[in-house]
Amino acid sequence: MRIVIADDHAVVRSGFSMILNYQEDMEVVATAADGIEAHLMVAKYKPDILLLDLSMPPGESGLIATGKINEDFPNTKILVLTMYEDQEYMFHVLKSGASGYILKNAPDEELLSAIRTIYEGGTYIHPKMATSLVKEFIKKDQALVDHDPFHVLSKRELEILPLVAKGYGNKDIAEKLFISVKTVEAHKAKIMEKLDLKSRPELVEYALKKKLLDF
Repeated sequence: MRIVIADDHAVVRSGFSMILNYQEDMEVVATAADGIEAHLMVAKYKPDILLLDLSMPPGESGLIATGKINEDFPNTKILVLTMYEDQEYMFHVLKSGASGYILKNAPDEELLSAIRTIYEGGTYIHPKMATSLVKEFIKKDQALVDHDPFHVLSKRELEILPLVAKGYGNKDIAEKLFISVKTVEAHKAKIMEKLDLKSRPELVEYALKKKLLDF
């Protein structure tokens, strides 16, 4: 696999080049000192992998370069190198198109494994940072659950909501479900409150979006 290394320290570029060129399946075809130069080297050599330092003062940083290079050269997989165990940085570069995020002080074996992983189409995240990613996923998943009508509403409210959305009046709903009109009104108020809806059109739109009309 053909590799470009971008880092603002010459000694780091030299060290990584030595490690990678020693591998039978890897070849460093070029190096760069900042994001702009990295973009030029990727354009020239069309590498399989770009090892990109996150912070490269005073030149263009890896944060900016990741998005640009991914957009212009989507076939080049980007592995971000950094000293920062920072969740925000990690999320930013992954969203910008990086295929991996690894700490510079990681063992050589881990770096080689990360390169091979993303070359084969996978994603690599340093184990310490993977924990943050999992926690964020769980947090977002819980947020989805909190807005799930089957989680928020009671069984009776789930019966009433689609009927209201279909245009049934309180009396019709009461007769269908064998409950009083006042009970229907109370449940409707609770539904609107729980789902933060202000009007019937909003309720109809919600029911359609959540596919509740056939419930």
